[in-house]
Amino acid sequence: MSNNHINESGNLHMIDVSDKKITTRVARASGTITLNDEALSSVVKLNNKKGDVLNAARLAGINAAKQTSNLIPLAHNVSLNSVDIDFEFDENTNEILSIVQVKSEGKTGVEIEAMVAVQISLMTIYDMCKYLDRGMEINKVRLLSKIGGKSGNYIRGNLSLIHISEPTRQAEI
Repeated sequence: MSNNHINESGNLHMIDVSDKKITTRVARASGTITLNDEALSSVVKLNNKKGDVLNAARLAGINAAKQTSNLIPLAHNVSLNSVDIDFEFDENTNEILSIVQVKSEGKTGVEIEAMVAVQISLMTIYDMCKYLDRGMEINKVRLLSKIGGKSGNYIRGNLSLIHISEPTRQAEI
């Protein structure tokens, strides 16, 4: 099996995408953070002493998607059309689900941008709630779907494509 990140000399390099066609690319990813009751309550009730946790997490995730090529060595700098981040609460499991959708029109996919945005949005929640719970756990970061490109579409398991609702903080899966 050939690896196109390795050149003839055996060195890593960025893949040349100049011959690829420009297509619409959409990727969706998600992940969860588990918090204790007090930390989750501070997010849900908007009374966290550091401010609006989810809006800060949303902005951090958007910034992260835009900076992906600075973080992942072989990722291309991708011009993004949109980054949508939404959150869903599960008070039975004390989880917050971060759902990210990234769109672009380009020669390479945006799966990594979506997954980086998920991670950073969840880490921002951790940062803003750590004074209430240092035992939070980030889990289940995964690609949900990708649309476009040479390799075709991908939808994880039996998941339907998620719809990110605006302007609420709820997402339908």
